[in-house]
Amino acid sequence: MARGLTRATTSTFLATSFLKITPPIWKNPSVSLSVPWTQFLCKCSLARHHHQHQHPIDMLKYKEAFSMQMAMAGLKPHHRIALGVSGGPDSMALCVLTAGWKTNGISNGESGDFVDGLLAIVVDHGLRSESKDEANIVCNWVSQMGIRCEIAHCDWSDGRPKQGHLQEAAREMRYQAFQKVCAQHQIGVLLIAHHADDQAELFILRLSRNSGVIGLAGMPFISQVFSTHTYSLGGVSNNHGVLLVRPLMNFSKQDMYKICLGGNQDWVEDPTNKSLLFARNRIRMSLRDVSSSIFKSELQAVILACRRTRSFIDQVCCKLINQAIVVKDQGYAIIDLEILSPSKVEDICLSKFLSLVLQFISQRYRPVRGSTSKLLLDYIRTFPCKNSLTAAGCYLCPAPGSKGTKTLVCCSVDCPLPSKMEPFHACTFGEQEHHIPSELEQIIVDAKSYSDHLVLDESDVHFLNVTSESVLTEAKRLGILSESTYRNILLLQREETKRFKSKTETELSSDLESKHGFQSVNMLRSEPLQPGHACYFMSRFFITWKLNEEIGSSAFSEEANCDLNLGLENWQCHCRSCVVGHDVVAEVRHMIESDWLYLAKFSKCLSNSGKFQQQRDLLDYRADQIPEKINRCLDYARLSAQRALLSLKSIPAAARGGLPVLVNHKGLLISIPSIGFKVCPCLVVSAEFKPRVPLGGGHSSFI
Repeated sequence: MARGLTRATTSTFLATSFLKITPPIWKNPSVSLSVPWTQFLCKCSLARHHHQHQHPIDMLKYKEAFSMQMAMAGLKPHHRIALGVSGGPDSMALCVLTAGWKTNGISNGESGDFVDGLLAIVVDHGLRSESKDEANIVCNWVSQMGIRCEIAHCDWSDGRPKQGHLQEAAREMRYQAFQKVCAQHQIGVLLIAHHADDQAELFILRLSRNSGVIGLAGMPFISQVFSTHTYSLGGVSNNHGVLLVRPLMNFSKQDMYKICLGGNQDWVEDPTNKSLLFARNRIRMSLRDVSSSIFKSELQAVILACRRTRSFIDQVCCKLINQAIVVKDQGYAIIDLEILSPSKVEDICLSKFLSLVLQFISQRYRPVRGSTSKLLLDYIRTFPCKNSLTAAGCYLCPAPGSKGTKTLVCCSVDCPLPSKMEPFHACTFGEQEHHIPSELEQIIVDAKSYSDHLVLDESDVHFLNVTSESVLTEAKRLGILSESTYRNILLLQREETKRFKSKTETELSSDLESKHGFQSVNMLRSEPLQPGHACYFMSRFFITWKLNEEIGSSAFSEEANCDLNLGLENWQCHCRSCVVGHDVVAEVRHMIESDWLYLAKFSKCLSNSGKFQQQRDLLDYRADQIPEKINRCLDYARLSAQRALLSLKSIPAAARGGLPVLVNHKGLLISIPSIGFKVCPCLVVSAEFKPRVPLGGGHSSFI
């Protein structure tokens, strides 16, 4: 929610000191004025009156352009859609256009109070005492437009973020709230109101941070984002993600105001958008000083050239992923260097490909950059592969038996990783009625059908071999930028770079402080996992476990091959007395060397030998338990260990450390589901390698 709102009073809709003495004019009389008026803003009637004496607003033009963007995104009016709404002119313009597009596109003859299949989400960041009331006012406006609206409240359980990271932290919290509400309502598409001016600001910001052409491409038109809170339906992972669409990317900021005026819609202005403490605000104000029509047009042209380059890189990476990599169910990948032919792939494409692979295996969310990226390039281009390398949370080495023609990529448990065990959030029965994965898949297919004919040839891409320092120079050489625009952009870049460098020492200290919050897998213990519950481990494995209440012959694996004359009641009694127990909760950790030794030692024990006491010690049986029943469970566990050791031999030693292991509260081994080991036939355990973010990062489009 916007922070401290003020009223626009001129045709440029900028806040002025007029607010200090004049209360706002509320368009909707139903809006309560019990909240101090200085905290809020509605569109001033002066602004509307001023504009009515200028050119009329062509709303049809905006509606047609918006409809085209929605079609390019694969969206149709009957799809369930959420809107991110702050109350500002951008998001209110998005509400106007989306509501009209849906209403005109759904001709079912029904008319209700709200537009069908449309939900606005207003986020109350909770950073100020007034934010709750402000969120309620914006929610009231949106509801009066015929759009259902829900307010999501942020929970800063770790404390308020520091000033230097406030915007970044608020943004992260905001998107978490968006995704949570979308998951609860089974909505797969979220529209955000970013526009062309936002892209221009981001371009200058990243240019001043020395970003490459991939970063200079800015925000994608479409991107699939995946929640850190995964929801399950009936015990099945439901992390299909949310499709984030920015349908206003071809609209300007002035267009936002005109759409609100044309739709007779109020908005709010956030005065903190004028604070020079934030880099985006400084850049925004600087752009206003030089933003002639020619400057704007040429700046957007160079951004478009970067986006085309980014699209080509993504196409190359997609091809390499499909052809040169094999992902194994045990959580590692094999890159075929002969198929990849690294020497024939451009540096920027190969770097992006490697970044995607390592992000997938480690489930780190930040791309690989800088010296690490260079190190990986040098490593992958050494053929045949002979050495090992640890980078970006992954361990790379020659794949066993490949003679260096293939590279194994697995998780490095000694690196900082998202290693905690995260429980699933179960949806209610009502929330399960509308399943969206198939709908989302079809939307993506339709979106790709629009972009497939725009497949670029390398000759159409201008910045493939251009460094970040020479993007502007190359754009000028190609005639994309005029001399005056080139100089103005360069000036903006230098000004912001100077400000950025002056803050580097402070930010570096803060970054180091935040990095200390990471822990390696070896340092972390998970929270207990109750029987019948599910969790994500290291954001990589979807784990479920339970105790089977009805034990029959089918509960025994074939390798046990033992006498099954004991009846059901005896087995239930027996299993309640074994190491698992019906009151046991499990903890999940990664596999360690002692687990392999445990399996080897346990598999050699025989219950009818003198090593009976040794077996009892391994499984922690009590002295008062019935030896005959213990014997039978020990036989099952021993044979399960033998079979698990055979499975383990097929997994490269380097990749074994990333496998999940279930232990009881004493740390005793219960199960290693990836290789089929469990200590009791009553135990039903599964560990599916289903990373939170898929290989390639999900669907995205920059065109």
